[in-house]
Formats: sequence, C-alpha cells, structure tokens
Amino acid sequence: MADAPEAAALLAGPACDLAAAVREGKVSARAVTEAALARIEAVDPVLNAFTDVTRERALGEADALDAARAAGMTLGPLAGVPFAVKNLFDLKGLPTRAGAKINRDRAPALRDATLVERMTAAGAVCLGGLNMGEYAYDFTGENLHDGRSANPHDPAHMSGGSSGGSGSAVGGKLVPLALGSDTNGSIRVPSSFCGIFGLKPTYGRLSRARSFPFVASLDHLGPFARHVGDLAACYDTLLGPDADDPALADQPFAPTLPALDAPGDLKVAVLGGWFARQGTPQAYSAVARAAKALGATASVELPEVERARAAAYLISMAEGAALHEGRLRARPLDFDPAVRERLLAGSVLPAAWIAKAQIFRRWFRERALALLADWDVLIAPATPVPAPRGGQTTFVLDGREMLVRPNIGIYTQPISFIGLPVAAVPVPTGERLPIGVQLIAAPWREDVALQAARALERAGIAFAPEPVV
Repeated sequence: MADAPEAAALLAGPACDLAAAVREGKVSARAVTEAALARIEAVDPVLNAFTDVTRERALGEADALDAARAAGMTLGPLAGVPFAVKNLFDLKGLPTRAGAKINRDRAPALRDATLVERMTAAGAVCLGGLNMGEYAYDFTGENLHDGRSANPHDPAHMSGGSSGGSGSAVGGKLVPLALGSDTNGSIRVPSSFCGIFGLKPTYGRLSRARSFPFVASLDHLGPFARHVGDLAACYDTLLGPDADDPALADQPFAPTLPALDAPGDLKVAVLGGWFARQGTPQAYSAVARAAKALGATASVELPEVERARAAAYLISMAEGAALHEGRLRARPLDFDPAVRERLLAGSVLPAAWIAKAQIFRRWFRERALALLADWDVLIAPATPVPAPRGGQTTFVLDGREMLVRPNIGIYTQPISFIGLPVAAVPVPTGERLPIGVQLIAAPWREDVALQAARALERAGIAFAPEPVV
C-alpha cells in the first residue's frame, strides 16, 4: 500500500481517482484520512474553513472501510474520499451551529443529515463541519462568532458566502468534496470566489432533511468539487427519495456521471440585459470565453430580472424573520447585528408585498421556462467581481459605489428564486483571483448543466487553479 506522501498526492487529485485507489488496495482509507487531517492542521489556521474537525469519527470510518476491504467486501463509489459539510447539516454528536452563537446551546444531533448519511454509505469519510455566514444570511464568508473563512488564492480576500467554509476547504485542497446550501447564491458565490465547481440542483431535487433552514421555499443543498467528474459522482450519491423532506419532488433520479461525456450538440445562449450590466471586465471575459468554447450562438434576455431580485429579497427577509421570531425576541443581542437588522426588517414587511412577490415569482418562472424551451444552457456571470478583500464594505459596479454584502448576489438571486439547476464553473482569467460563470439548465436537467461544465473542462477553459496556501 502507498505511504503517507503517496496518500497526500492522491488527496490533491481527483476524488474519483482516490476512491479507485482505495477500492483497489493501492492506498488505505486511513492513510488518506491521516493525510487530510494533517493538511487541515497545517493550513486551516490560515483559511479558517473548519469549525469542527471530527477526527475520531473520520479515523473510525476509515478503519471500517479498510476492514471491509480486507474481508473481501466491495467498497462504495466514494470509498475513502474525505469530505466536510457546512455546519447547518446535522452531524451526529455535534450541535448544529448554522453559523450562529445561539445554536451552540442546542443539544447534539442524534442523527446525521440525510445527505451526510448518503455520503457515508458511499464510502466517503466525514472530517467535520465548515464555517458559514450566520443562519446562511450572507454572501461574504465572514462570521462574527467564528471568524472569516479566507480565500485560498489570497487569504486577505473573501471566500464568499454563505457556504464560505465549503468553498475555502475545497479550493484550498483540505478536502476533495464538500456540501453546502444555496438560497440566493450560497453555492455559486463561493465557487466563483474560490475557483471551484459547485452545483445548485433544481429546487426539490435533493433532500434537506436534518439541515437547518433559512428560507424553506428557496433553500437548496448541493456539492462542491475541484473536478466535474467528482461533482457529478457526489451529486449522484446524494440522489434519492426521502420521506423526511416534504418538498422533495417525485422526479426520476437518473445518475449523471455516465452521461457526462455523451456526444451531442447543446444549444447554448448567453444571458444579456441585466446579466450584461454592472459586472467587471473579469466577469464578462469569463462569460465570453465559456460562450465561445460552448459554441453559444445568441444573446437572449429574461424580462424583469431586477424585479425578480427584489422579490427574492422580500421573500427571504419575510420567511427568515418568521423562522427566527422566537430567537429575535429572546436573544436579540446574540445575533450578528447585520443579520439581526435584516431579519427585523423582514418581520415588518406588509403581507401584500409578499403576496405580490410570490405571484410575480410564478410569472418570472414561466418566462424562464419559455426561454429554456429553446435553449439547453444559458450562460451568465456567477459574481460581478472576483473576491473583494475581507471586511470590504463597498465596491464600484457600473460606475456606482455599492454595498458589497447585498450586491455580490446580483446574478445568482434571480435564478435560485425560481429553482433552476445551475453548475457554477471556474473560468480563470490569468489573474491572481479566480471568477466563475453559471451554466443554467431547465428544471431536472442537472445532467445538461454538468455536461456543459465537462465540455469546458475538457477544453481547458474551466478548471480549479492551484491555491497559494
């Protein structure tokens, strides 16, 4: 079997190759786990990606895999692959923080979240919980209680949020795979800032059972990876029905990994209008390179995108405020003030506004579906800028000085608002900080979004750059 240096080398490569090496006995799951724990110990003081490292659990799971292989058992598709999860996922034996000071008083979870159970059943090894914005109400990766998760390409810059620890951990090669959540952009923003691949599935595709919610009608869970094949393999592992999530849709669960390299021409267009304004040259250069490589033949527009973003804000504020009403009354001073003020504002929104936002939501979704009847993939920027500096409060977009926190998600919110599947793809521009694009597909066509991502990866356009840490 491989020794520690060889295990560390496998850890830095594709997760699917690592799993194959574990299944074939070329490396032990324990050696890989120890290499990952050593990497976390060495690098996480800089990145601050982890809030909980479950060392004993991880080594126990690794030893069980090695014993199963020694007994002649067939190991799962993610055998020995280390992973970690945004700390709003339940991990048995730990309080589910959801990035909040208040939640540290919760009793330890009695059972893992469904998606964590599925990862473990596939042979992946859980290394712990990851830093996040408080109650997932964040685009920056900055947490008042646990500190800021840093960008692996320049730790002075943001990782993005709210799944900032997930982006930082995968981008910094602490783990090959991570799970996060996306309500208004919280998978796609860290993917863009940290230079990795992320998947926001269709709303209702993956189980959210035993994860801490933010906005139930907008919340999605999904994976991060450094390679498209790994992203698809992880996503396939997470699929399946679950009676514990009533929002889970009754749709066929076809695996995507075998279809990644299927031949076939995709009809691709670039989203213009709102998506072609307010961004930086880096954002539009990335879109142009992806469009050229995928053979995009047109620029198309969604109507009323700015209104869609406003409606998404209203729904997020109102549902979030309703969820946290008891905590806001009992322990208001234990909230991050920025989060508290937005939730309090949401608590006084007129009901008529929310009703109109929901009516508009249906109208906007119908317009998007009509567009996707003509096009397989729509390309848009993921973020308007590369990662701002940590603590930065304003930036200039389209000649105007704007607040950083609410405006990082100008391109992601209108898409999650209507539940479309999106692959977030890193398209390095040759500069120090990466940036990404969104590959948007029709509902339940994650396979199409991932196929387009694979085409960009094969063309050398999309790839995860090496971290500096």
